[in-house]
Amino acid sequence: MDITGFFRIEWDKLPDVLSYDRYEPLIFSSGLFLFFFLVFTFGYYLLRNKNLFRILYTIFFSCYFYYKTSGIFVLLLLAISVSDFIIARRIYYAPRKKDKKAYLILSLLIDLGMLGYFKYADFFGQIIADLTHSSFLPFDIFLPIGISFFTFQSLSYTIDMYRGKLTPLRHWHEYAFFVTFFPQLVAGPIVRAKDFLPQIRKKPEVTKEMFGTGIFLITGGLFKKAVISDYISLNFVDRIFETPALYSGVENLIGVYGYALQIYCDFSGYSDIAIGLALLLGFRFRANFDSPYKSSSISEFWRRWHISLSTWLRDYLYIPLGGNRKGKIRTQLNIMITMLLGGLWHGASPQFLLWGAFHGVALVIHKIYLSFFPGTHREESKTTPFRKIAGIIFTFHLVCFGWIFFRADDAEKAFEVLYRIFNHFQPEHFISFIQGYKNVCLLMLLGFTLHFLPDSLVNKCRNRIINAPLVVNAIILALLIIGIMQIKSAEIQPFIYFQF
Repeated sequence: MDITGFFRIEWDKLPDVLSYDRYEPLIFSSGLFLFFFLVFTFGYYLLRNKNLFRILYTIFFSCYFYYKTSGIFVLLLLAISVSDFIIARRIYYAPRKKDKKAYLILSLLIDLGMLGYFKYADFFGQIIADLTHSSFLPFDIFLPIGISFFTFQSLSYTIDMYRGKLTPLRHWHEYAFFVTFFPQLVAGPIVRAKDFLPQIRKKPEVTKEMFGTGIFLITGGLFKKAVISDYISLNFVDRIFETPALYSGVENLIGVYGYALQIYCDFSGYSDIAIGLALLLGFRFRANFDSPYKSSSISEFWRRWHISLSTWLRDYLYIPLGGNRKGKIRTQLNIMITMLLGGLWHGASPQFLLWGAFHGVALVIHKIYLSFFPGTHREESKTTPFRKIAGIIFTFHLVCFGWIFFRADDAEKAFEVLYRIFNHFQPEHFISFIQGYKNVCLLMLLGFTLHFLPDSLVNKCRNRIINAPLVVNAIILALLIIGIMQIKSAEIQPFIYFQF
C-alpha cells in the first residue's frame, strides 16, 4: 500500500478541491478533510503568537470549509455574523429597556426569519394551501447545511447581551471567529457565546491531557461514524425503512434497534470529532452526549441526549415561557411547547412534529408520575439495580418507538413498521436474519456493548491515551490516516444532522 499516495498532489483535481459540489460535501470522515486539517493546524500554530492573523486565518479556513458544504450560502453565514455583531452592540449601549428589547426582537426576526424561510417556507406554504383548498408549487429552496446550529449559536450572543450576561466584543473578526469556527459549525454542538468568547483571545495552548483526549475523541468518533453507523445504515437499516412491508416483524424490530444505534453513533460521533478537533486547537467544548441509552427515565434521556440543544431550549425557551414556576398545568404546557418546537427544529415535516409531541407527552407523564411519587425524584444512580435495569429497558424502547416516526419517510411507512412488528413478528426468521446479516449483527452487538461499558472503563482507556508517550499518539494518528484511506473509496454517507 502506497501511503505517500495520500499526500500526492494531483494538480488536475485542483478545480474540484476549490469548487463546491452539493452532492459531495466536505465531511470529517473524508481523507481530504483530514489532509486539510493537518495543513491548517501547521499554519495555525505558526500564528499562535499573532492573535489577529490567527483569527483571520481560522475564519478563512472555516469559510472555505462551509463553502465546500453549502456553496454560496457562506455569505449567509457571514451576514448573520455582521447583523448580530452590530445588533448586540446596540442592545448593550441602548439607554432604555424598551430600546434593548426592540433590538433583541430585530435580531430574532432576522435570524428566525431567515431560518423560517430556508427551512419552513415549503412546509407552511403547503399547510396554507391545504387549509384554503388551493394548489401549491414548492419553492424548491436549498437548505444550507447546519443553519439551525449556527442560528441558535448566534442568538445565544444577542439574548445573553440583552440579559446583561455579556459585554460586546469590540472587533467583528472576533465574533466572526465564534460564529464560523469550523469544528462545530455544521452539526454542533451548539456552543454558547459566554463559554466560547473568553477563549478567543487566549494564546492557544494544548496540554498533554487536551491532546490525548482529542485523539481519543476523534478516533472514537470516526469509528462510530465510518465503521458502525455507515455500515449498518447502508447494509440494513435503510432497506428496512424503505420497504418495511417486505420484512418480518422481527426484522423490522431489529431495524428500529439498528437505527437507534445508527443515529447515536452518527451524531455523537460527529460531536466527538468536533470536540476533539477543538481540543487540538486549544478550545474546550462541553460534552454533547452522555451515554443516553443508559437512561432509566425519559427525563434522564434528555439530560444525556444532544445536551447542547436540550439545554439551549431549556434556557432560552422553556424558562422564559415560565418553566415550572407558574403551576402544574402551565409547566406541562411549557414542556409540550418546548418539545413541539424542538421537533420542528429538526425539520419541516409532520413526522418531526409528531416525534416532538410524543416526547413532550412522555415528559409530562413522567412529571405527573413524580408528583404522585415524590420519593422517586432522586438521582437515578441511587435506585435499586432491578429498578435501574427495568427503567433502562423501558426508556430505551420508549425512545426507539419515537425513532420510528423520526426516521420513516412518512407516517404510512412508520405505521407499516409498527404493523409488521405487532402483527407479523415471525420470530422463526431471527436465525435466518443472523445468518444473512452476520456483519450487521456483529457491529450492532459491538456498538451497543461499547455504549453500555461502565464509565470507569471508558475513563481508564482515555487516561491511557492521555498518559501515553507522544510517539504512541503519533502512531494512533498514522493508523487513523490509514483507516481513512481504507474507507474513503466506500460509499460514505453525510452526517444525519447535516439536514437539520
